[in-house]
Amino acid sequence: MKIVALVLAGGEGTRLYPLTAEHAKPALPFANGYRIIDFVLSNLINSKISTIYVLAQYKPASLIAHINTAWAPWFADTQGAIKVLLPRSNTLSGHYKGTADAVYQQLDLLQAHAPDLVAVFSADHIYRMDLRQMAAFHREHDAEATIAAVSVPLEQASSFGIISTAPDGRVREFREKPGDLTPAPGNAARAYASMGNYLFDPAVLEKLLVEARRLGDTDFGRDILPRVAARSRVYAYDFTSNQVPGVQEHEERAYWRDVGTLAALAAAQQDATGPRPRFNLWNRRWPVRGEHDAALLAKLRNWKERAVASGSELLDEPLRPAPAWQVSGTDRHSDERLHPS
Repeated sequence: MKIVALVLAGGEGTRLYPLTAEHAKPALPFANGYRIIDFVLSNLINSKISTIYVLAQYKPASLIAHINTAWAPWFADTQGAIKVLLPRSNTLSGHYKGTADAVYQQLDLLQAHAPDLVAVFSADHIYRMDLRQMAAFHREHDAEATIAAVSVPLEQASSFGIISTAPDGRVREFREKPGDLTPAPGNAARAYASMGNYLFDPAVLEKLLVEARRLGDTDFGRDILPRVAARSRVYAYDFTSNQVPGVQEHEERAYWRDVGTLAALAAAQQDATGPRPRFNLWNRRWPVRGEHDAALLAKLRNWKERAVASGSELLDEPLRPAPAWQVSGTDRHSDERLHPS
């Protein structure tokens, strides 16, 4: 299945000020050398998605530098690509008017790729997810659009798009940041919230965006999904059903955090520290990549070039990028027991 991913990384992150005074929110440091955007990009790469476009806008310089340094090297020996796309200069003084408008501006690019599915994912969250499982759910239900959804405490629900579903997962109603909250089925203390991660059939996405353009709608959560959820085959994918390898017993299953405030960012950073973290950064079977891994990859390439120049026959095969834990043979922070393959 050919999937093209668009990563929405253009938000200003006003609730994270002063951290975002000079940097885009996705480019902010998280912990141990990783940045916030590294988590969604690692999920896409681990899910075998090799065509990725990062849609940036607010103070993009550090984000562009990070993508070029930490991520572009992984695609050097492959047919995939990762690129940062800025708003087109001939639209609204060179700005995206919203998430849907950002994707609308890339419709010709999507048409050129002719993918089977389009993934539109947020760049602002800390989590692990196998997108292939969500894509399988999308196909099994013959969905036109699929929204990744997670249960959140009711007192936090007004910060999210809240979903009401039928027993089979079909979305009956989508409300963006509602004042009156709808509890999740079977649990009055929690609500079913959108993670800001969507899968679309390309033809359906194009139709929705063209219609939105005509109506003046610019955002998926605020405009498009509330209008089309009841009339289209839109399904909610339960994030808790997603299984990634290497998660340890002491970790929180289906860990997902929106780090949109200073308090939320600090709490997630705390969750990733200590000898038994709620979210282990060093999962060797579903690794998070970042600048450290790219630097190690560069060293490996230099080693190969020197070996080739000296006539060594040890490196006849092309270099395959590998995360740092695999190269070193050790996990930097994990007591996970792995069976030999």
